[in-house]
Amino acid sequence: MRRSFFAMLALFAPLADTAAALTTDLNTTRTASAPISDFSGVWHRWFRPGLGPAATGPGPVTNRSLFNGVSDYNQLVGDYTNPILKPEAAQTVKRLGELSLRGIGYPTPSNQCWPSGVPYVFWNFGMQMLQQNDRITILYLHDHEVRRVRMNQPHAVNVTPSWYGDSVGHYEGDTLVIDTMDVKLGPYPMLDMYGTPYSNALHVVERYRLVDYENAQPAIDRENKVNTRYPRGLNAIEFDPDYKGKQLELQITVEDERTFTARWSSTMIYGRPLGQWIEHVCAENTREYYNGKNSAIPTATTPDF
Repeated sequence: MRRSFFAMLALFAPLADTAAALTTDLNTTRTASAPISDFSGVWHRWFRPGLGPAATGPGPVTNRSLFNGVSDYNQLVGDYTNPILKPEAAQTVKRLGELSLRGIGYPTPSNQCWPSGVPYVFWNFGMQMLQQNDRITILYLHDHEVRRVRMNQPHAVNVTPSWYGDSVGHYEGDTLVIDTMDVKLGPYPMLDMYGTPYSNALHVVERYRLVDYENAQPAIDRENKVNTRYPRGLNAIEFDPDYKGKQLELQITVEDERTFTARWSSTMIYGRPLGQWIEHVCAENTREYYNGKNSAIPTATTPDF
């Protein structure tokens, strides 16, 4: 059985130096007529496990299993009645939810230590963005996941699908827009922890912008009714509840004509975190870090020899 565990290895001082250099490089290209927002640094997402609800219109699959009125992180039962799902996709979500209700954990990219893909990768609680003139690099805290975005370029022709797809970006005023296609299907083709599937027709558009704390509250309040906040003390970094500075708003739009009946969207808010950016490793391990015990695995009553 594969489990995630957190191991404190080394602080990323060289990474911090690189981030500072990249931000300086970015600043030299700014002009008074075309300011570019500075998204650099470490950000922390407030909630888990699903994507945030949409402000209006169709939104992502949510959890039918609730604890204290919000998503039960320990029992993932996707809402297969969500009208965005075509019949075959709904059946996939329903089948996996039934396994979860029986206490059977189904494999996902995160619990099997595979690359997450887009938009599954947004489950990550820690994210760092590095900006350059011609590219943007996004680092995710869990299991060394890295995305690379080419700026102001078209999608590649006849591209080979990859874990995070072919991502190209540009700025629209104060907003960073990233367009992603050709995401590799892999052994666990799902775009959220509920097992919502996707096909090779998947198309994801991300829109990042900095918003005031007050303007971020509607999205935070919406998600507070659906997902659960990360508990304090669980992770090496955690959200800072007292941070009232600029928040990072991420709006995503998802299309896949083979899987979904309509285009749908999600909004998520990232704040600045507490704590250090420390390596989080996913590997084979029977120790369940989240409840302090070992997993129940078959054990022989007598030695084999």
